[in-house]
Amino acid sequence: MFNLLSKALKQKEIRVRIYWTLLILFVYRFGAYITVPGVNASALTKLMNQTSLLSILNLFSGGGLSAYSLFALGVSPYVTAQIVIQLLQMDIVPKLVEWSKQGETGRRKTTQITRYLTIILAFIQSIGITAGLNALGQPIGVTLLKDTSINSYLIIATVMTVGSMLSVWLGEQIQDKGIGNGVSMIIFAGIVAQLIPGLWQIFQQDVLQGPGLNGWISFGVLALALIIIVTGVTWFYGAVRRLPMQYTRSDRNYGDESYLPLRVNVSGVIPVIFASSLITTPQTILQAFVGSWGNKPWYTVASDIFSLQTWEGTLAYGTLIVLFTFFYAFVQVNPEKVSENLQKQGSYIIGVRPGEETKKFLSQLLNRLSGPGSVFLAAVAVVPLLAQNFGFIDANSKIGLGGTSLLIVIGVAVDLMRQIEGLTQKKNYIGLIHSHPFYDEEINKGEV
Repeated sequence: MFNLLSKALKQKEIRVRIYWTLLILFVYRFGAYITVPGVNASALTKLMNQTSLLSILNLFSGGGLSAYSLFALGVSPYVTAQIVIQLLQMDIVPKLVEWSKQGETGRRKTTQITRYLTIILAFIQSIGITAGLNALGQPIGVTLLKDTSINSYLIIATVMTVGSMLSVWLGEQIQDKGIGNGVSMIIFAGIVAQLIPGLWQIFQQDVLQGPGLNGWISFGVLALALIIIVTGVTWFYGAVRRLPMQYTRSDRNYGDESYLPLRVNVSGVIPVIFASSLITTPQTILQAFVGSWGNKPWYTVASDIFSLQTWEGTLAYGTLIVLFTFFYAFVQVNPEKVSENLQKQGSYIIGVRPGEETKKFLSQLLNRLSGPGSVFLAAVAVVPLLAQNFGFIDANSKIGLGGTSLLIVIGVAVDLMRQIEGLTQKKNYIGLIHSHPFYDEEINKGEV
């Protein structure tokens, strides 16, 4: 990894992209400390353990919610909007289906609709979480809002919505001019910013303030488990299924060099991000009505289902991860398009007929790969939460969301390294062509 980074930093184009990404992330981290006007941010420290919504939103906003900052919502509304639009494109809304087949033009239209939906969701979430936290604080004598008038709610919601859209814009700048997936990098930066303080807090509790040798043993077991999980998740993200290929337009036998790489975890880290964002939206809306409907039976049931502090909500979270793994695998690798492209290129998977049979083969293979892949992702994310919910881990510990954090951090880091490696190899390949004697001869002839 360090060797790859060293090579990348020696190339100006890649170096500029890395510096640009770091600058954008610095701006985002700076905005996470700008408190929204009209809010008593210090009251949030007493409310952080009242609901799991705060924990997960704080995770995805990089600690922005703990300060009720400009970026308190982060990119969560945008991710939710993406989920809704992609689901509607599955033969539900004809216009969206039509746009999905129009290439770059359709993608721009879909992106614009997603942004409009993001504004609506961010505004609703802002009001919901503000009203909910204010209601939660009243029984324990904590006041979140300095002014509870409608104008105050509208101002706070507007500022938080602008902050959410600014987060999305920063992500798009990373996507266009930097390194990595923009939205994922924003979430990645937020989690990493909390990771070191979180580990230090655990070290303090187990070792510095713990019962001597037992504290060291407890921290050592945790560190060993962390190393094992990181190694396993990294291996899982890097696993590739190689499909041997043959080219009808070439007489050369490429042997093992010719293959179609298909990642075992085709969906990457997206299912975890999607599931986390989707489960927070109903929670946010429910928070707005906790004062008036909080004692209703249906409200209690709904709160349990969409809470990561209950076993029902944790299982619902795991189920969403499994479903999104299957769903997004077919978004990332469209069997029909892959089959068509292979036919156009005059290539085929060895042992599989081109056309419809290739499409069926890829569909079945994606389902087989997504099965164990979805279970693995769900297990890593859900097991720590279940351990926390059943009392095996301190309820106030940050370990509960540790599985989710690890999956996102490792997944984004692996994808980032792959992109840097791809840019490095691309540059080397171009340099090889430019330095070839034939290329120089053709330039001299004026034919290149």
